[in-house]
Amino acid sequence: MFKLFASAFIAGTLAMSAAAAADLPKEINIVYVKAPFNLQNIVMKEKGMLEKAFEKDGVKVNWKTITSGSKQTQAMAGGAIDISAVMNTSSLLMANGAGNKVLIATGVAHPADTFAIVGKPGANFSVKDLKGKKIAGPKGTVLHQLLVAALAKNGMSISDVEFISMDQPSALSALLAGHIDGALLAASGVIKAEKSGSKVITTAKDLVNVNLVTTVREDFAKKYPEALDVVVKVQRDALAWIEKHPEEALALGAKEHGIDIGEAKKLASWSNYYNTLTEKDIKGLEEDQNFLINNKMMENRVDVKSLVLPSALK
Repeated sequence: MFKLFASAFIAGTLAMSAAAAADLPKEINIVYVKAPFNLQNIVMKEKGMLEKAFEKDGVKVNWKTITSGSKQTQAMAGGAIDISAVMNTSSLLMANGAGNKVLIATGVAHPADTFAIVGKPGANFSVKDLKGKKIAGPKGTVLHQLLVAALAKNGMSISDVEFISMDQPSALSALLAGHIDGALLAASGVIKAEKSGSKVITTAKDLVNVNLVTTVREDFAKKYPEALDVVVKVQRDALAWIEKHPEEALALGAKEHGIDIGEAKKLASWSNYYNTLTEKDIKGLEEDQNFLINNKMMENRVDVKSLVLPSALK
């Protein structure tokens, strides 16, 4: 009888262990984004924090570099990406408006000062001077939204400029080579442009509710909630580590961006890192949705509260 009971107990334990293991994926495909100055993401990757957190469960972590929010959501729609460590909420809203369910898992930063429209070297443009000019930057992102908002504030629309869809590094190169009149840049890109004689035309401050968040495709969140909880915890542990080791964190960020410590401190001070979304953030999502709908940048209206997971609010 004892042997029978022991065998049943062991079998049950093994079954529960197998069920627990089944709740975790074999691998996680997560986007790495260093810009504008995402210290949490840089620290997580450079110190192998996610890999260590999943090591005992044998979950492989695959980092993928995709700088454009719209391309991140496209990769999520195709199942190639599970989580983005950093995505702007404009891209999140546009994706959901197109039927691609992407959810917010936790907050990252409110870096309005780091996003800017920059003129070509030697020029001293105002926003109104951009009429008829060639402006390049990543389409379907918060930088795209910034351009539209700045033009609208000055009585213009996107049709009043020649907008060229281009990633930030390419836009910076084109700007410095004189091939375009203005570029949509962030953080170290802005600093590098200024060093080459460019001037900031306007930042996103008071124009766009810039909010960077960690996102997850809906089906992954439903299937692997425990794995997502680990990612959220590690993201928040990274911020706690940064707060305890600011100089080391800044050194990592400066190295990754190819800038000096003074510039890294400036970008960090502009970043406004955070974890938990507030009612102000929810209101910001609603305001951004109205803007994106009114400017035909978003297809359909969605319930923004349904896009915020409980993990992002606690």
